Amino acid sequence: MEQGTQGNIVVRRHGREESQVDEERVVDLSGQVHLLPCSIKFNGPSNVSQYFKPKPTGIESEGLRTQEACFRGRKLQGASISVPDGYSGFVLGKKSLGKRNLSDNSDGSSNRWEMNAKYKSITYWNHDSLPSQDDAFLRCFHWLSVAKSMHKPATAEDLVSAAAALEKMN
Repeated sequence: MEQGTQGNIVVRRHGREESQVDEERVVDLSGQVHLLPCSIKFNGPSNVSQYFKPKPTGIESEGLRTQEACFRGRKLQGASISVPDGYSGFVLGKKSLGKRNLSDNSDGSSNRWEMNAKYKSITYWNHDSLPSQDDAFLRCFHWLSVAKSMHKPATAEDLVSAAAALEKMN
């Protein structure tokens, strides 16, 4: 079993004036990020736009505007969705550390990641079915609201309404 990589992710670099300018210059890939239903065992440059050309179909299914594309001869049907409010998508790259920075590393981890690009929308693709609200990819976003609810501090009003609901049940 392969062991995971540990490290730190610095998304916003505050404390230096130039870091805010760097953050503003980060490439926005909204509308260009795709989740394909396949595994591609290649990590390098490729002229993807020459071969992968999504087109709108004009069909709307369950509030999702569908697109159509072909990848390696297989028809794909997809939809673009926004990243949920309060969240952002990032493309991270491993940052190389100089000898000086490596010795300053107090937590013992030599992995540092930096933001190479950001996005606020993603297009996901299905093989043989129209995109729908029942797709696993869309359903995973429901867990964000569950996690938020679970970790939100309970207020006095929440406790009173929960107690009232329990009394009605008995």
